[in-house]
Amino acid sequence: MIEKLFCANQELHEEVVNAVLQKQYQFNDSEDSLGRFADIVVKLATHQQTDTPQVTKPWVSVFAADHGVAEEGVSDFPQEMTAQWSESICKGEASINALAQYSKLDIEVIDVGLASDISSHAILEVAKVGQATQNFVKRPAMTQEQMLQAMEAGIAAVERAKDSGVDLFIAGELGVANTTSAIAMVSVLSGKAPIELMAMGRSRVLRRERDKAELIERAIELHKEHLNSPLRIMQHLGGFETAALCGAYIRAAQLGMTIVVDGFMSTVAAWLADLVSRNDQLLHCKSVDMMMDLGQFSVPETLFCICGTCPRLVEWCFFSHQSSVNVHEWVLEILAVDPLMKFEIKTGQAFGAAMAVPLLQQACFVHSYLAKFDSEEEESSKRGYELHDQPPFIH
Repeated sequence: MIEKLFCANQELHEEVVNAVLQKQYQFNDSEDSLGRFADIVVKLATHQQTDTPQVTKPWVSVFAADHGVAEEGVSDFPQEMTAQWSESICKGEASINALAQYSKLDIEVIDVGLASDISSHAILEVAKVGQATQNFVKRPAMTQEQMLQAMEAGIAAVERAKDSGVDLFIAGELGVANTTSAIAMVSVLSGKAPIELMAMGRSRVLRRERDKAELIERAIELHKEHLNSPLRIMQHLGGFETAALCGAYIRAAQLGMTIVVDGFMSTVAAWLADLVSRNDQLLHCKSVDMMMDLGQFSVPETLFCICGTCPRLVEWCFFSHQSSVNVHEWVLEILAVDPLMKFEIKTGQAFGAAMAVPLLQQACFVHSYLAKFDSEEEESSKRGYELHDQPPFIH
């Protein structure tokens, strides 16, 4: 288990960058004429070790779990909606199913902690850790063993994807009240009070949001003596789906798979995964108990892991979109990443991440298409004439 959590130890292949940039320079009017389209290709090239990257087999894993804190009335939805949303995806009736059909995405739903069971379906994977987390206002959200079991569910999902020949891994989440959990974890990770986070980018904070901030503050006060590492923060304030996402992201980077991160909850999980996988004390970690208490959670100041050779986990990630959650933009800034889109999306279930798949595919296609003509022109030059000098019927 330990070796599958620490160090995103696949190296980025920087040598292909020069080849990609050279091609782009040859067929573009200026160095930055395609803007971030070109950046997408460069990043995928470093992941795939080729100067003509492609996205041919994307995969979506949606982790579903309920949160005990929902009993405090922090969400607009009753807890049973998590199971209903999950079953809707299994039946092919959700918005993510439409995008999956459009972009030919393989999709699975993983029950890591629904409060109730749902009917068996072909795309449903049951890896239930418990029937919802505990209410973290009163006690830790989960035990150490439960958190590690949820992380293993995420690891297993990535390994299934890898065995299927997947070249793009997308993880989504479903869980009523998981935004409250995410804000609690961001508060501890950043040192900002919950009410400060609630107020970001807003002219006023509603009474209900003030109540939620006070509730989160009480929970942090209750657990403060234990919130001394990324894993302890997740254990006490997180969700089963958060832990699954965290494990999945770490394992995907280890296996050299490109990751597309979804919305706010998924971004917080990526932040935790980045911190967990690159701690300076982990090289000498000998036990799970030691692992749990290791690590500071300050913002990394380097692009590389503490081992000095592998990249930060976020270097394996595309952050698909900035969601409607007001604090999401700030968390993205902390991670020093730019989202591909800003669509004010509220739903989870990997919908925003799936929207990004055609964009990545288009960037790769444009690059390969133009590179093909550039190589043809280069070949024709060797034969003593230019491609554009040929009569039209030759094309």
